[in-house]
Amino acid sequence: MGKIIVAGLGPGSQEDMTPAVLEAVRSADAIVGYKYYFQFVQPVMKAGCMCIDTGMKKERERAEQAFLLAEENKTVVVISSGDAGIYGMTPLIFEMKRERMQAGLTSAADIEIVSLPGISAFQKAASLLGAPIGHDLCVISLSDLMTPWEAIERRIRAAASGDFVTAVYNPKSHGRYWQLYRLQELFLQVRSSDTPVGFVRQAGREEQEVKITTLGAFDPEDVDMFTVILIGNSQSYVTEGKFITPRGYYREQTSGSVKIGQNIMIESFRTIMGELKKKDWPLDHKWALLHAIHTSADFDMENILYTDEGAVENLYNKVANGVLKTIVTDVTMVTSGIRKGALTRLGIEAKCYLFDPRVAEMADAEGITRTQAGIRLAVEEHPDALFAFGNAPTALMELCHLIRKGKARPAGIIAAPVGFVHVRESKYMVKPFKDIPKIIVEGRKGGSNLAATLCNAILTFDDAAQLKPGRDL
Repeated sequence: MGKIIVAGLGPGSQEDMTPAVLEAVRSADAIVGYKYYFQFVQPVMKAGCMCIDTGMKKERERAEQAFLLAEENKTVVVISSGDAGIYGMTPLIFEMKRERMQAGLTSAADIEIVSLPGISAFQKAASLLGAPIGHDLCVISLSDLMTPWEAIERRIRAAASGDFVTAVYNPKSHGRYWQLYRLQELFLQVRSSDTPVGFVRQAGREEQEVKITTLGAFDPEDVDMFTVILIGNSQSYVTEGKFITPRGYYREQTSGSVKIGQNIMIESFRTIMGELKKKDWPLDHKWALLHAIHTSADFDMENILYTDEGAVENLYNKVANGVLKTIVTDVTMVTSGIRKGALTRLGIEAKCYLFDPRVAEMADAEGITRTQAGIRLAVEEHPDALFAFGNAPTALMELCHLIRKGKARPAGIIAAPVGFVHVRESKYMVKPFKDIPKIIVEGRKGGSNLAATLCNAILTFDDAAQLKPGRDL
């Protein structure tokens, strides 16, 4: 009895075919496939080899023809582009053998089936784009000829939310024009518009076209049925015209608990980014937002965290340039939460005046709270500090009064007092100071932990682009 060899031809050129596939073609008595692909194997076919074309979309007829020839004791090679096991003929051949055996065709049991892999279209496209599939990957076909669109859409959603690098096959045809638009819409719901996207038309052939863009700028009208699309994950980037998805070999090497803590924090930040409703926050606002959500596990921060335009970057630049050297907090819990490693690295002092002996004396003498008195002393000694409030609205209100009197000109204000009395009002009082960079947790929410983490977001802003939130743990 004969043999059926299902062979993946790769993208089409002989240099991309495996030696095993070329040898199979040389030994074939008959080759069955779509006529377009015969041109790629004719140079190595032996004399007298039959070429049998069953036409486009005639896959079952193609498989049946292969079995009939194999039953005549012939070696039959069934060809597919790319890898025949990926959206190709291999599964159909195995299914048909089982079907024929169940139908009582005993000859089918004696036919040997061999599957030879080929370079898939997404692999060839990836090599032309750079290294976009360096991490976890999924492949989705947008053809709904044999798969209901509802199932395809569920898979798209899973790939997008799972942060997989995603290869898209069969993106478009004359009759299917809207599916790719829908895929883009679904990805933009959970991925940044800056996510790299590469697409390759006729990979490995003379008509080859290679383009790199972003998820937001990608135009589905630029592709056709001969195009493979690769969508990056949250870590993918473009450098020197190449699309890269890192595997992680060049993560910063630290030791012991610092490395473990940083890795946990990095993964937490990635999880948060995947669940944000809006993906395109400016980087400095997003950096503060990631810190706030990581500290509180409260995604309402996306609605209530306010930052002046460029506030985080502006304040970091003041630190980096030596202009900002002091952070004043309303309570010691805020000071305790600011990263000591970052303070040391940048030469910054974090101070709380609450337990300064002068504070109790002033509070008693003037009938004010100790936190108010602490702010008055702080303004006398550090009128240009960054002031961070996580507990006491009266302290924040005191600072606002001193600013209005011209006695203080803070480098910036973090307004995150928590509670029910005067909390909202204290935050409203901060807003009119247009020339002072402000970060505000609006409404009743806040706390010392949030004030501290927002300080940390400022001090580590140089890590934002590389997503290294735990460097100074």
